[in-house]
Amino acid sequence: MKIENSVALVTGANRGIGEQFARSLRERGASKVYGGARDAASVTVPGVEPVQLDITDPESVTAAAALAGDVTLLVNNAGVAHAQDLVDGDVDRIRAEIETNVFGTLSMVRAFAPILARNGGGAIVNVLSAASWFCYPGSSSYAVSKAAQWNLTNGVRMELDAQGTLVVGVHVGMVDTDLTAGLDVEKMPPAEFVEIALDGLENGQVEIVADDLSLRAKAALAGAPRLLVP
Repeated sequence: MKIENSVALVTGANRGIGEQFARSLRERGASKVYGGARDAASVTVPGVEPVQLDITDPESVTAAAALAGDVTLLVNNAGVAHAQDLVDGDVDRIRAEIETNVFGTLSMVRAFAPILARNGGGAIVNVLSAASWFCYPGSSSYAVSKAAQWNLTNGVRMELDAQGTLVVGVHVGMVDTDLTAGLDVEKMPPAEFVEIALDGLENGQVEIVADDLSLRAKAALAGAPRLLVP
């Protein structure tokens, strides 16, 4: 899919990866970019049209779809990471993680799939994670939500193939944003990650593995289950 002259909507466009997606899409020639966030005023990227959007609120999603009926590219970036253990963690926070990362993404897909069909097929980009493919101590709940989001991406790709919608999953380990500021690990700059994602989109890739951690995680799927825990 060509980005030039596309009309995009990016969820979670008020910070971090989402903000970079909105900025890069404008720089690469998108004719219009909607930036979704719970607080529309927090979307401050020049040339991006703020949209009040809570992906866990069906009425908010419906309103955004009614406003943005010209969209040809949906970037599902919004998500949460509550980092809970499955056995002893806070079950309400685990539910909230799955509600946002899985059902929030699904809600956006269901609302915008007919719009994309009317506008020629277009594309959906889902921002996934290396954690789609492995668990790590203290954050199993996040991995569960991302594994579900990965297969959601695969299922939606299959279901929307007939209408010509390209469905792309982008996996990455750590990206250098305010959410990872306290982690002493190697992180990819947001601009680098987004450029890899958008290059892959334009090249028609359905799965983009953006860093070494994600490559290793995917390769480990072919081994013993214990390899899926660092």
